[in-house]
Amino acid sequence: MDGTPLPESGEKRYILLYKPRGYVTTLRDEKGRRDVTDLLAGLDTRVYPIGRLDLDSEGLLLLTNDGDFANHLMHPKHEVEKCYHAWVRGSLTEEKLHILSGPMVIEDHPIRPAKVRCLRSDEQGALLELVIHEGRNRQVRKMCEQVGLNVTRLKRVREGSLSLGDLKPGQWRNLSPEEVRSLYEAER
Repeated sequence: MDGTPLPESGEKRYILLYKPRGYVTTLRDEKGRRDVTDLLAGLDTRVYPIGRLDLDSEGLLLLTNDGDFANHLMHPKHEVEKCYHAWVRGSLTEEKLHILSGPMVIEDHPIRPAKVRCLRSDEQGALLELVIHEGRNRQVRKMCEQVGLNVTRLKRVREGSLSLGDLKPGQWRNLSPEEVRSLYEAER
């Protein structure tokens, strides 16, 4: 500050959490809802979420106390992939898959093309895999809504080179130095 370096803030922490549905991705909720930090029992360091998963979504969420790391992952120029599994209801057609894979406009904001594939489908609905780079507010849900599909369950399964692995909802683990490095090197 004013030309003087600030002291280091202590040990950097990098956490991978399997966020269950029903938790908000914030440090404090004005409505008194459960937040993701409630799941970090035993963690002696204050961390904050990198990005968001809405209340009704689940899956991989990264938390840290390293601002440079968080900014790197959230900045669009680094194109860190986020992979989601979306359980949808509605009539799935090749045309809808094509539209979902192309450039779209959501609430007057153009979004980049996604990689979309159908993992399985039946008369009840389908399970889609969507890979995006941005992550606007409720982006996957809004994309599906635009083509007449209703998302009944949404789970982030991968971010960059990281996946949920064997974690169960509510569980978390520390990232290894190699995993942190791989996320920094994920630029395309």
